[in-house]
Amino acid sequence: MDKYLTYSVVERKDPSSPEVQGKYYAQAQARGEAGIREMSQRIQQMCTVTRADVMAVLIALEDVVADSLANGEIVRLGELGSLQVSLSGSGTVTKEEYHDGLIEKAKILFRGGKTLNNMLGTLKFEKVDQKYKKKEEEDSPGV
Repeated sequence: MDKYLTYSVVERKDPSSPEVQGKYYAQAQARGEAGIREMSQRIQQMCTVTRADVMAVLIALEDVVADSLANGEIVRLGELGSLQVSLSGSGTVTKEEYHDGLIEKAKILFRGGKTLNNMLGTLKFEKVDQKYKKKEEEDSPGV
């Protein structure tokens, strides 16, 4: 059975020129969520371990990934991809002036690996209605 990624078409305006007519683009639409329980059930069906064993490993993986990232390590998850912490904030003119109070935000970067990149190359698409609209879009006639 073919799988299709659903999308809707939404208008995007240039924030620097809000008076100019926007252009329309595809926006992926989620069909639901796959939580840790559902994933463990799916994994159990693909191999010989129990759902409880899979859950235990996935929960431990959460802790190990968080600890590794907090320790400044790049976490490589085989051909699934890798995770790494990235920082952003204010800069200084000289290296000596810099201090950690200038770091404003930390975020996690995920880089898809071979498995996910291969999946992206095989996607098929299905157009659906937009799930969530801004309040002004709902009030406008003809939208």
